[in-house]
Amino acid sequence: MERVTLRIPKQQIEEVERMVELGEYPNRSEAIRAAVREMVAEEGREERATKRPFARA
Repeated sequence: MERVTLRIPKQQIEEVERMVELGEYPNRSEAIRAAVREMVAEEGREERATKRPFARA
């Protein structure tokens, strides 16, 4: 894994911390990784949806 440093608004970090405290994620890093995984998966779904399959005769 690579380390990435980023700046996130305080309100968003507080929401991430709340999810960690509720046990939804084990820590902030995993919560952020899950968000990135979802974003990447969504992008893939959108790309597949815009491709038109060839018509069969």
